[in-house]
This record gives sequence, structure tokens and C-alpha cells, in this order.
Amino acid sequence: MQILIFLFFLLMFLGVLEFTLHLKNLRRIPIRIHVNGTRGKSSVTRLLAAALKAHGIRVFAKTTGTLPRMILPDGKEYPVYRPSGANIIEQLRIVSLSAAQEAEALVIECMALQPHLQSLCELKIVRATHGVITNARADHLDVMGPKEDDVVKALLGTTPVKAKLYTCERDYINEFQKTCDDRESELVGISLEESEAITDEEMAGFSYVEHKDNVALALKLAADLGIPREVALKGMYEVVADVGALNEYKIKYFGRDLIFVNGFAANDPESTEMIWNLSLERHRHIDRRVMIINCRADRPDRTLQLAESITEWARADFYILIGSGSYPLLRKAVDGGIDASCMIFAERQTVSQIFEELLSVSGLQTLFMGVGNIKGPGLELVKYFKNRVDPQNHSMSSAMVMHPISDDASEDAESI
Repeated sequence: MQILIFLFFLLMFLGVLEFTLHLKNLRRIPIRIHVNGTRGKSSVTRLLAAALKAHGIRVFAKTTGTLPRMILPDGKEYPVYRPSGANIIEQLRIVSLSAAQEAEALVIECMALQPHLQSLCELKIVRATHGVITNARADHLDVMGPKEDDVVKALLGTTPVKAKLYTCERDYINEFQKTCDDRESELVGISLEESEAITDEEMAGFSYVEHKDNVALALKLAADLGIPREVALKGMYEVVADVGALNEYKIKYFGRDLIFVNGFAANDPESTEMIWNLSLERHRHIDRRVMIINCRADRPDRTLQLAESITEWARADFYILIGSGSYPLLRKAVDGGIDASCMIFAERQTVSQIFEELLSVSGLQTLFMGVGNIKGPGLELVKYFKNRVDPQNHSMSSAMVMHPISDDASEDAESI
């Protein structure tokens, strides 16, 4: 019993010591930006880090997008090592590393989903000087739901105390304001007019398809930190996009023109439908349209959400079902009026086999768009097309202005 009591107090002492050291590390980093939201977290994290870097600020950044990355002040990126899977405790390690390397700023993406853990990440781990919630949509309803307003409440857990909260969310502004009032913080909203004020010429400077809301939000926060607009934009143009960022690849294959749009990371139906419609509008001349749906057996809620939505969207000529757990989607889609002959079941196939399935339904000019999830075959398919693209035909035009996307997937072995 005495040994147990001793161990108990020892653990308490070590916990207090660790937290005290963590608070000391936080105080050594004057600018701490905590980025959360349903879509666009990774993009905004990268944009903010780039703007700060361009202004001469020694900034570290950490994303938890498609592939978790630590971005150093010189722009180099390293995978984040996760020996036992994703855990919010890794944020302590990121703060410690940044403080030890004399960071003047840290831009860190929230990695928590559980509502109480989102709040814990802000109130105990990051204690942001500037908070960001990009937007709030119906996603991860099994964890943050069951309704969209529950997702909003969960995300608001990362509202900083006595600081500023920046957001592009416009539907739940009252909820945002109440939470900011409760935590004595100032709410800075980005209006639709501010986003639309960003010109097409300014958007054309990006080497990938970025979103005006993301840019407007990053520019607003950068301006509040004293960074001139032209300096911030110049830095943002140097951003290396997250693997899950919206992108478009064109390849020629034995006389066929194939266009692949990576929309896998837009997990919520609203964002996915917008990307689908804009892709169809952008490529009206295409004679065949194929939707590639990557399902995950461990995300049945997302599969059912998508299944309920695609029957109401503009129809594709064919639907290729990849990944796992796609049978419920197939059944609901057919019940909703989609012709069963248009649904091609390609679960658990290799990326080469999936590509052959795509070729089997392609025409002379075909638009393929990936939706659902990016993990597993989704990410592999993106790489498959990217590695076969003609650099001169690689289209990343800012004409496709869509809502933010990002998602979590897997990580590499060699990392921080």
C-alpha cells in the first residue's frame, strides 16, 4: 500500500512538473495560432506560416492534414512520428521543439475530434494568442454529432481566452459570438464580400487550386499582425500544397484525354457537391463523367451521408466504388434512382486494377472525380495520376474557386 501511495504521488509530481515546463515553453513563443474547423485547416495553417515567414518571423507550423507534417522556418517539411497512432499529446512535443528552437511563432492545426479534447487542446495545450475556426459543417457526426449544431459547439471548444478568434463561418455567427463573449475574446468574421474582393489575378499566383475564403482569412490575421498584404501574398504563393488539396491532373492515354480531379478530402456532402458541380461546369465539353467513390468501413456515417446526397446531384455516367464498406452506398444509391448498371463495384482492388476499371468506362474525353475519403486507395489513386501527368498539361487554375477541403489519413515512417 505504501508503494502504491508513493507511486501515486510520484506520478502527480511528474504530471505537475511536465505541465509547468509546458507553460514555460508556451511563454517562450509570443505568437501562437491554433487552427480548427471542418474544412481548410491544413491550407490555412500553411498559408499563415508562409505569410509569417515572408515577414521575417521565425515560424514553426504543424499540420494534421492528409499526411501530418512539421514545417520548419526554412520551409523544410518532416513527417510527424506517431509510434502508437494519433494522440493529442504529440502537440506537447511540437510546442517543446518549437520553443527549444527559439520560435517566434507557432501555427498549429487542431488534431482533436472528441469535443472535450478539442477544448483541452486549446485551454491546456496551445493557449492561443490567435484562434482560427475556418468553418463548421456536418462531418464526423459519429464523434461530434449527431447534428450539425453539435459540430459547431465542439469546434467552438478551441475558442481562445482573452484573445481573438477568426472565422469564415457565416451560418452560426451567433453561436460564435456567444462563445467569444464567454471567454472574453474578440470575434473577427470574414465576410463574403471580403472573400470576393480577392481578385482572380491574386488567386492566379497560387500553383494549386486555393480557395478565396482561406486566403481572405489568412490575410486578415496577417494584417492584424502587421504583415503588409503584398508581403503576405508573396509568401503564400510559395506554399507547397497539402497532398489532399484540391487539384486537377490531365493525362493522355492512347488517344484518350483523361482529367482527374482530386476531391477525395472533401468529406462533407455540401463541399463535395460544390466541387462536383464546378468540375462539370469547368469541363462541359467532356463526353463522359465518372465519379470515383472511396468508402471506409470504419466511417459508415460518412458513407451513408454521401449515399443520401449523390442521388440528388447531377448524375455521372458511371460510379466506381472503391475502398471498403461501400455496399450500403450502392444499395441506397440504386434505391434512390441511380441505374445499377452504372455502379461498378471495385472494392479492395489495387490502384492498377482500379485504373483498368476507369479505362473500361472511359471515352475519348473523360472527367474522373474522386470523392468520399482520401485514405488508402484514394491517396494511392491521386499519386497514380500525378505521377503520369504531362507537366505542361497539369491544370491548377484558380478558376475553380471552391470551399476548403482537408482530411486526416496516414503518416510516413521517418519523421519528427
